[in-house]
Amino acid sequence: MEKGIDRIQKLEAEIATLPRGYISKKNIKGSIKKYHQWTEDGKKKSKYIDEDSAAELEGLIERRRLLQDEVRKLKKTLPKSVKSGLVGKLHFKTNVLCGKDLKLFVDPVRGLEQRDCFNVIEEYLERRNPGKVFILYGLRRTGKTTLIKQAIASLSVGDLDKTAFIQVKKGDTLGDINTDLKLLSGNGYRNVFIDEVTFAEDFIEGAALLSDIYAASGMKIILSGTDSLGFIFSESEELYDRCIMLHTTFIPYREFERVLGITGIDEYIRYGGTMSLGGKHYNETVTFKTKASTDEYIDSAIARNIQHSLAFYQDGGHFRHLAQLYDKNELTSAINRVVEDINHRFTIEVLTNDFVSHDLGISRRNLRKDRENPTDILDRIDKEAFTNGLRRMLDILNKEEQSVQITDTHRIEIKEYLDLLDLTVDIATEFIPVRNEKMYRTAVAQPGMRYSQAEALVRQLLLDKEFQNISAKDRKYVLERIMNEIKGRMMEDIILLETKAAYPEKEVFRLQFAVGEFDMVVVDPASVTCEIYEIKHSKEPVPEQYKNLINDEKCEATEFRFGDITRKAVIYRGEDMRDGDIEYLNVEEYLRSLLDNPLKNKS
Repeated sequence: MEKGIDRIQKLEAEIATLPRGYISKKNIKGSIKKYHQWTEDGKKKSKYIDEDSAAELEGLIERRRLLQDEVRKLKKTLPKSVKSGLVGKLHFKTNVLCGKDLKLFVDPVRGLEQRDCFNVIEEYLERRNPGKVFILYGLRRTGKTTLIKQAIASLSVGDLDKTAFIQVKKGDTLGDINTDLKLLSGNGYRNVFIDEVTFAEDFIEGAALLSDIYAASGMKIILSGTDSLGFIFSESEELYDRCIMLHTTFIPYREFERVLGITGIDEYIRYGGTMSLGGKHYNETVTFKTKASTDEYIDSAIARNIQHSLAFYQDGGHFRHLAQLYDKNELTSAINRVVEDINHRFTIEVLTNDFVSHDLGISRRNLRKDRENPTDILDRIDKEAFTNGLRRMLDILNKEEQSVQITDTHRIEIKEYLDLLDLTVDIATEFIPVRNEKMYRTAVAQPGMRYSQAEALVRQLLLDKEFQNISAKDRKYVLERIMNEIKGRMMEDIILLETKAAYPEKEVFRLQFAVGEFDMVVVDPASVTCEIYEIKHSKEPVPEQYKNLINDEKCEATEFRFGDITRKAVIYRGEDMRDGDIEYLNVEEYLRSLLDNPLKNKS
């Protein structure tokens, strides 16, 4: 019996590679023309072929018919129970799951909350999309595999029986995937999910095979992987206009709260940015708990992602100025340095008054005048030594260890790739009076990563001699106050980033005056109106929080430039309330409300 099964499987593998249909002849103005005709996705197809091609094609079609006859005869000799399980025992070159194995694979996700973008995958599976593949891409631990499992689990029993999952591993080729797809197609499979397809080194240059051959014949092809940049390159080249893209990297607060059941802006600041079946506080124990775990994530999920894509795109011809770093095996390190530099520049701005931000100065004043526990410790620390310590702390390679010096050109090119990955977003600062220069602050879409590195930097305070001379209780108190300053700045970035993402048709920016600023301005160019906001990491409403919002001179200048002010609000951690013309908005409620914007999915 085993020999019969093996023979059937070999025959079916060959059948999958042979053309379907038949050759027809038509008399057109006295000339005999030959056409290849076949049925595809329930519709009859026809293609003209010349005499030489017709002869070859006829032989292949006849070969297919003979093999199918042999398979039918062999199957008649097998018991019914063996016939029903035969398809699940096909010999594949890659790791393919179907039948009972596939059902077991997806069972753990049944009943789990789905991400907001899940309906986009459902629509692809339910509608006709001839010639288009679906690409689900994003950084590690942003829910791609779970989304795939949920999509498979949502299929009807009939559709599930025609569905396969391919897990690509390093060393697999597009040729291996093609062989398995032929076999699946020949056995009636209509939905194929291919995970980590960019592990196939020839994927970027040959991806059109999936759309032009399989998706064009009616098969639904869903691709996923962590190599986001590789998919972006494929979309602009091989899969241009033949793919539907869905990015998972950006996980807004509302999804983080709903899917993982973790509530509160401070929890999102500390651990936000990734998801897992591990559930509540997964990120606390795995991803962003320590600087070491954060560094590992940056290295594996971001730096290697970029380097892998550049190495296999155009045979490495897209490295530009980064080629020298790659040749010296220092590109991953350089990418890490740029990511961390973005974060530690942010932290230094919060902690020192040598930059635009004066949060450390604010902390000094607040600590001096604290009614219960006043201290002047932040006046006594060695600020220069502290700042230099901060700068040294996140270096991956010391300068003397670098054979290639990282230049501004390197940084700019790496930042371009970080933007493509949706990891970073630049938030503009506008000025009144108007300046010719443009200023931007880089917001990071994964707040847990930024917070972990900021927290590591703050620990540098413990190495300051003056700071070590105060009591443990006072040290703890001061560090908590400083971390609250950092959380406040991060809360600003989160609100600006999510508002900007939710309202692509509007302008979202910070507005700075000669003295003072509005933390966020949202301008609607269509109606020539604007809203102005202050953002405070406070639970208590205090009139001083909105002093700029009620400043007549600032408001008049803003209306002159951007249009009528229709809303003045303070976003904070307390309850919704109103103080005269000023609204107080709870930050979690505000971020949840962004879900209601119907334009969000069109951005």
